[in-house]
Amino acid sequence: MNKNVQPKTETKEPKKSRKLLPEKKKPTIKKDIVKDNDIVRIKGDMDRTFLILVIVMICFGSVMVFSASYAYALASKGSSYYFIEKQLFFVAAGVVGMFVVANFIDYRTIKKYTKLYFTIVMILLGVVLLYGTAEGEAQRWIYIPGTSFGIQPSEFMKLGIVLMLAKYFSENEKLLDRQTFKYEPVVRRLALPYALVIIVCIMVALEKHFSGVIILFLIGTCVIFTAGGQLKWLLGSGGAFATLLLGVIMLVPYARGRLDIWLNPENYSSQSETWQTIQGLNAVGSGGFFGVGLGNSLQKHMFVSQPQNDFIFAIIAEELGFVGAVGTIFLFGVFIWRGLVIANRAPDSFSKLVVVGIVSKVAIQAVLNIAVVTNTIPNTGISLPFFSYGGSSLMMLLLEMGIILSISRFSHIRVND
Repeated sequence: MNKNVQPKTETKEPKKSRKLLPEKKKPTIKKDIVKDNDIVRIKGDMDRTFLILVIVMICFGSVMVFSASYAYALASKGSSYYFIEKQLFFVAAGVVGMFVVANFIDYRTIKKYTKLYFTIVMILLGVVLLYGTAEGEAQRWIYIPGTSFGIQPSEFMKLGIVLMLAKYFSENEKLLDRQTFKYEPVVRRLALPYALVIIVCIMVALEKHFSGVIILFLIGTCVIFTAGGQLKWLLGSGGAFATLLLGVIMLVPYARGRLDIWLNPENYSSQSETWQTIQGLNAVGSGGFFGVGLGNSLQKHMFVSQPQNDFIFAIIAEELGFVGAVGTIFLFGVFIWRGLVIANRAPDSFSKLVVVGIVSKVAIQAVLNIAVVTNTIPNTGISLPFFSYGGSSLMMLLLEMGIILSISRFSHIRVND
């Protein structure tokens, strides 16, 4: 009898333990958890570190816009507060949009309407070629009739190319495996995505917006490489693009002139073509280690043209010195690091590639802008994200931050069963 009882108790114990295992897992599965195939997407709070960083950069940028612009605003607009008032309006609208996107719009909804968004922006790129307003040699603006508010479709396309590439690769998951890099995947992984990138670049190049072409190509390359492209193929594509771009520059007088000014500044009068570059370098060089003090810049007093725009980094370096310049670069470094952390935690390939693309855009523009101010590359008219004065570009940037924050609300757990 004892022998018969013992096995009964032994068989009951494992049954109880098996029942307890799923019971421990069940409390973790709430309404905010969504299952996609073998991935459990856990919805929680947005990334606070990234949010705080974005707010700090917005506030710092707004302070510098006012400091850099008040003298120019008084001389050209009659009010020292002209640019900062408009900047704060754009910041407020952008921040509201950022929080709406971060809290109420699931990134999967964005994926659903990616093609529609891309199509609309492509149409706008066509409209700007026909009816756009030229500023300088480039024709990149569409102004709303009766207002001074304009948009650059190329700014919206930076997000459009990221979304389209992310959608393409997420719907072709096999292309993300580097081990299957054969002829057919090469065509589908590189030829088709790059064909899309090149078409967009051609549309923007027709606007004579060559800095936009470079940024769009580099953004696309970052997304493609993250999606699994091999380095040798990307280097080859980059070399071919650089050769093509150089050929276009040689054929377009406006672009060729910019390049010649950079290569041979001694051939030009300091009162004309090289004025902005020279005054920007004077601002950077006069800042010293700690700067001349916030608001005390000399170069912003009608020396650096429109100092609140592309050359705002020069004013930062002059007023806050080496410490302020390095601090600004440090903020961008932390931004890139935290963005990549969010990308690594992203629940699926689409969200990961979107974060990488947006972070790449900010990083590329920051590097190119600082390179222009320090005369490392020719003057190309690239704004400094979060710092340069802007309307549609600033609001678009903050909406992109909202997308990253929306994605950051989801962590992921891969399950084998």
